[in-house]
Amino acid sequence: MSGTPSPAVQQRSYLWQDGTLRSWLLTRDHKRIGLLYLGSITAFFVLGSIGAALVRLQLLEPTGAILSDATYNRMFTMHGVVMVWLFLVPSIPVTLGNFLVPLMLGARDLAFPRLNLLSWYLFVASGLLVVYGLFRGGLETGWTFYTPLSSEYTQGRVLPVVLGVFLNGFSSIATGVNFIVSIHQLRAPGMTWYRLPLMLWALYATSVIFVLATPVLAITLLLLAFEHLFRVGVFDPTLGGDPLLFQQLFWFYSHPAVYIMILPGMGVVSEIVSTFSHKPVFGYRFVAWSSVSIAAIGFIVWGHHMFVAGTSLYSAIVFSMFSFFVSVPSAIKVFNWLGTMHGGSIRLDAPMLYAMGFIGLFTVGGLTGLFLASLASDVHLTQTYFVVAHFHYIMVGGMVSAYFGGLHYWWPKITGRMYPEIWGRVAAALIFFGFNLTFFPQFILGYEGMPRRYATYPAQFQVLNVLSSAGAGILAVAYLLPLIYFTWSLFRGAQAPDNPWGATGLEWQTASPPPVENFAETPVVTTDAYDYAARDGRADAARVDEGAPHA
Repeated sequence: MSGTPSPAVQQRSYLWQDGTLRSWLLTRDHKRIGLLYLGSITAFFVLGSIGAALVRLQLLEPTGAILSDATYNRMFTMHGVVMVWLFLVPSIPVTLGNFLVPLMLGARDLAFPRLNLLSWYLFVASGLLVVYGLFRGGLETGWTFYTPLSSEYTQGRVLPVVLGVFLNGFSSIATGVNFIVSIHQLRAPGMTWYRLPLMLWALYATSVIFVLATPVLAITLLLLAFEHLFRVGVFDPTLGGDPLLFQQLFWFYSHPAVYIMILPGMGVVSEIVSTFSHKPVFGYRFVAWSSVSIAAIGFIVWGHHMFVAGTSLYSAIVFSMFSFFVSVPSAIKVFNWLGTMHGGSIRLDAPMLYAMGFIGLFTVGGLTGLFLASLASDVHLTQTYFVVAHFHYIMVGGMVSAYFGGLHYWWPKITGRMYPEIWGRVAAALIFFGFNLTFFPQFILGYEGMPRRYATYPAQFQVLNVLSSAGAGILAVAYLLPLIYFTWSLFRGAQAPDNPWGATGLEWQTASPPPVENFAETPVVTTDAYDYAARDGRADAARVDEGAPHA
């Protein structure tokens, strides 16, 4: 069935309640705010992708194909700044997280609905500031704003971009506070900590990082802005400052930020793998506490970004050890996902293909990270394309795959519509193939010594760069496909049942799309998370009742 939903559905659905623009812009409904975020970060994703496309076109030829050196620097900076600060960091928490946290908790809304709306306005304002700086003069510092490049030598618009990222941090903190308080205070009756979906454990750990690490970034960028405005010597060595201090403070936030980006994706994958294997997550408590462990250990590994910056050898050894140690809870998740799939009744629908792609690409990214955690190999690899490939295997191959997997998994719940499954599978396969063709050659380029952030390169590296650019073209098509068929599904897609995947979470026990109040009455949790035996028993009982003769 396609077309307009029935009047009864429209009357109850959050999508159809007062559809004026004013009602959307002033809404306090977490579901609508999640959709506002979804539209915003999609626009920023497109903008960041344009920067990436221009970079890959430039590198088709050793001498540079289309851009000057200065423009190339500004394009890879635009790509990095927009993708990291306006897409990767907020993506899953502010879209799927905003939509799902109250539904998974059995609550009506988040703890602070007005703060939730304010966080979106702060995010939009920060994005506009960043875009203004990037297009009104540009920036060539990369997404890290390293001093003294950003304080002394840049010709671009540092202040608007830095202030935009500074404002973005307040949006992140507001989201983190909202999630932490909601998970503590708004759980449905019977939902103990060990009955929480693993998605909520991941978002809780992410929120702790938001609240504890983001203020360090904010004060660092504020100091950089003060240095620009008032010539106060903090980081600029010509003013008596210390540029390494900027790196220490920046990476104290930015390495935990890596886990801000990847932990929510891990939560999504846990939900999908369990559903499409029709099994409880193997080692639930280990997976739950591994999220907390990753968040905790992530605060003590920032120094591995500075192995060649002149830091103490003894501190480098300690940071190297902790960098190896943080891989343990990540490996626990991978092994437990595989244990969940083992012996399961696996269905290879689109969300599961994205989740399996995540597991493979994240594993490659994690294993190659060990080379960068090792002092000896990092000296050779740290300024090469090996780092670019490693970062993208984690952040793009991993996180973006999880993000798309989550969108496909919860799309019927969000919109009340089904997307064309075959095209979802095609897009998942294309993303996996295009991603590997784009970034695996960059491991080889880095191993052979090609430096990153250069607009030109020796001719011996051209073949691998052409392969990488070809893969980027496939990846662009693959990312465009979901935008097309998701839009199509809004108008022509079949109406979704309440629980199309046979999942166990509370969000699947309400209508698709959910009503404004989420649940007609507060649900009571009586079973563990992912208890498919209880869920199947209820489904069988419902079928018997439907078939029973009426008195």
